Amino acid sequence: MTVIKKTKGVIAILTGGGDVPGLNPAIRAVTIRALREGYQVIGLRRGWAGIMELIRDPEADNSENYQVLTEEVVNRAGRTGGTFLHTSRTRPSKVKKEEVPMHLRETYKDSANDLTSEILKNLDYLGVDYLIPIGGDDTLSYGVRLYQEGVKVIAIPKTMDNDVPGTDYCIGFSTCVTRTIEMTNRLRTSAGSHERILVMEVFGRYAGFTAMLPTMAGAANRCVIPEHKFSIDQLTELLVYDRNRNPSRYSIVLISEGAMFQGGDMVFQDMTTDAYGHAKLGGIGDLVSARIKDLTPNYNNGKTINIINQKLGYMVRGGDPDAIDSIVPMAYGNLALDLILEKIHGRVVVLKNGRYDNLPIEVVTSTKKVVDINRYYNIERLRPRYEKFEMMPLFIMTGE
Repeated sequence: MTVIKKTKGVIAILTGGGDVPGLNPAIRAVTIRALREGYQVIGLRRGWAGIMELIRDPEADNSENYQVLTEEVVNRAGRTGGTFLHTSRTRPSKVKKEEVPMHLRETYKDSANDLTSEILKNLDYLGVDYLIPIGGDDTLSYGVRLYQEGVKVIAIPKTMDNDVPGTDYCIGFSTCVTRTIEMTNRLRTSAGSHERILVMEVFGRYAGFTAMLPTMAGAANRCVIPEHKFSIDQLTELLVYDRNRNPSRYSIVLISEGAMFQGGDMVFQDMTTDAYGHAKLGGIGDLVSARIKDLTPNYNNGKTINIINQKLGYMVRGGDPDAIDSIVPMAYGNLALDLILEKIHGRVVVLKNGRYDNLPIEVVTSTKKVVDINRYYNIERLRPRYEKFEMMPLFIMTGE
C-alpha cells in the first residue's frame, strides 16, 4: 500500500553524511523542476535513517521520516546553508543491534544487521519511482547497493573533501575553500602581531584538497596532507624559515585532519566509530602545534617560537553557500531531472573538465580520489606545485 498520491511519478530526495552549504539549493532545483514536469517530490529525512525507520502502517506518524516537498517549502530554504531535510551517517546495510528501529528488533537481533530489504519495502510503500541521494562516497556507495537491488537511483555528489571519484567537483568544496581562506586571513593578523606560527587543522580524511587549494591561493606557506606522511622536523624548519623571512614575522601551515607523521597513523578523538566504520578524527593540529613549538629552538638560534593553534572544523561547513555552491547544485539538480525525464537511472551527475555530465553510478565505488602528489605536491617544500596550469580544471588538481 502506498501513502503517496501518484501523479506522473514520485521522486524521493535525501541528504546523507556531513552537512555542507549547497544542499538546500540542490533540493530546491530538483523539486521546482520536478513539480512543473508533473512529478510529486518527497524528502526523506535524516539521510538513510528516515527511510529505514519508516513504519509501513497508514495509521503511523511518519512525519519524522519523510515530508512532501512543495515550491513554498524549498524556496524558503533554497538559498540557505545546511540541509532542511537533516542528515545522518546511518548505513542500512550494517546497523548495530541497539540502533535497529524498535518495531524491527524482534526480526533483526545480530550485532550488525542488513536492513536493505526493509529499505526496499519502504520505498515501495511510499511509491517511490526515482531516488536521488545527495552525499559523499559513503552515502552514495549505499545508493550503488540500492541500484544493484533494482532501485532507480540518480546520485548527486556532495562533500567538502571533494573526494567522490568520477567528478572534479562535489557540492560544498568551494565554500569550504572560501571559508578557509577567509578565516586564515583573519587569524594572520594575530599571528603577525605576536610573531607566531599559525597552525590550522582543516577537514580532509583521505584527501588533501581542502588544504592544498587554500595554500595554492596564498592563504598558507605550507600544508601537510593525508597522501604524504610528513617529517615534523622538516615542517618546523620550513615554517621557521618562512617566519624569519616575513617582515611581519609569522608563518602559516594548514594541516589536513587525516595527515600523518612519518612512521605514524591518523589521530583519532576516541575509539568510537560511525555507521560507516570511520573513527572520529581530530587532534593532529594539537600534536603538530606542540611538536613545532618544542622544535623551534633548533632552527631559531635557540629561541622558542610560540604557536597559534586553531581547528576550523564546523566553521567551514556552516552558513550560506558561496557563488559556486549556489550555481553547481542548481545545475546538478536539473541534470538529475533531465535523466529522469529521459527515463535514465543508475547515474551520478558530475563536472568534468568544466562541463556537466553524468557517469555510471558504479564509478563512486570503483576507486579512491586523492591528490596526485607526484603531479601536484612538492614533498621537499611541503606545499603545492605552481606550474603547468594550462588546460587544467578550475580547481587545478581536482581532475582525474
